[in-house]
Amino acid sequence: QVQLVESGGGLVQPGDSLRLSCLASGYTFGSKVMGWFRQQDGKEREFVAAIAWSNSHTNYADSVKGRFTISRDNAENTLYLQMTNLNSEDTATYYCARGSICYLTSRSARYDHWGRGTQVTVSS
Repeated sequence: QVQLVESGGGLVQPGDSLRLSCLASGYTFGSKVMGWFRQQDGKEREFVAAIAWSNSHTNYADSVKGRFTISRDNAENTLYLQMTNLNSEDTATYYCARGSICYLTSRSARYDHWGRGTQVTVSS
């Protein structure tokens, strides 16, 4: 079955960097759009970034554009999210998700499998 397992979260200070990973299994990883979403306490889950099957097409939320970079290693079945210049508003649980479509989208309804999430806390 499809499994997505996130890792790399933790407690960091404002201005720090962090890289999240998502290991996928149970399907042909390189054939699917992948995305990162996040959810802050008491708020709805929001789109962070998406990437097509190749690393050439990506999309980002305005709030992370220029600070976060999504990438993938299809040979290793792994999705990444490099986060730089973190601030308190980036504190959230981060989820990776598999797209059910062949185009980049920020709509969570277009993702059919989700990981359990990894917590990122930015605090001084």
